[in-house]
Amino acid sequence: MASGLLLLRLFVGLAFVGHGTQKLFSWWGGYGPQGTGGFFASQGYRWGVPMAVLAGLAEAGGGTLLAFGLLTPLACAAIGVVMLNAIFSVTLKRAFMAGSELELAYLVTVVALAAIGPGRFSLDRAIGWDDDLSGVWCGVGASVAAALVSFVTLTFFRTKPPPQAQ
Repeated sequence: MASGLLLLRLFVGLAFVGHGTQKLFSWWGGYGPQGTGGFFASQGYRWGVPMAVLAGLAEAGGGTLLAFGLLTPLACAAIGVVMLNAIFSVTLKRAFMAGSELELAYLVTVVALAAIGPGRFSLDRAIGWDDDLSGVWCGVGASVAAALVSFVTLTFFRTKPPPQAQ
């Protein structure tokens, strides 16, 4: 089980480091803060560029923490915020198999990792925090925190709903 958790944490964490650095630095074919900010603005966010930077920091930071297995519930909550915003502002308007299934899969994965814990091969374990930072209540806490932050973002930091898909 420890090897499986390590593989899952590394894959998901590094995927989010990649997504975050696309937004922050235009790496890996990304559009950087300006380009991503323009997309965020087109989806109704008030401040496109600052929101793109925040999303990039949440993805790159959360992904790094997750890959290392450090402060795992916090890492999962950060990634969860971005996934909930992506689902509710962009992909939910499409059919399930043509839109939000990837974001939902990532969301379920990070909630599960917050509940299960980072496993034996993690910094949380090396420090002795793994028992304190795992369990069903950590999964619930990460989920609730992500939902609350996403609610605030989607409610107060958007001016309009995104245009409907044709």
